[in-house]
Amino acid sequence: MHLPFDIWYPFGYLKCMDVGVVLRESRRRSGLSLRALGDLAGTSHSTLAAYESGRKVPTAATLNRIVEAAGFGLDVGLRRRIRSRRAGDHVLLRGDELVAALDLAGEFPARHDRTLDAPVFGR
Repeated sequence: MHLPFDIWYPFGYLKCMDVGVVLRESRRRSGLSLRALGDLAGTSHSTLAAYESGRKVPTAATLNRIVEAAGFGLDVGLRRRIRSRRAGDHVLLRGDELVAALDLAGEFPARHDRTLDAPVFGR
């Protein structure tokens, strides 16, 4: 089951998360009214309406509580980014370091032979 906020870039970054859409869709799919969900989540129906319309923004804990009261769960992941070294105040990530090394290698002159002399294996 995918809610409309399950929009991902190819590399796993969340494209967007509209809290109002998440709340409205979770409430709609649960079949609950604003009042019923408010009672289950321990908040008023007017506050839920304000969250769904974007007039108010709930805290992460409140968002999670309301979505769970509707019978759903939010999944947020955290991935470690490996740091390699500092260049001044800028932290270089390993991928940035590789790109810098390849750029530097491209600056060196290269002279290639037309044929590759290599041993023949399997004779």
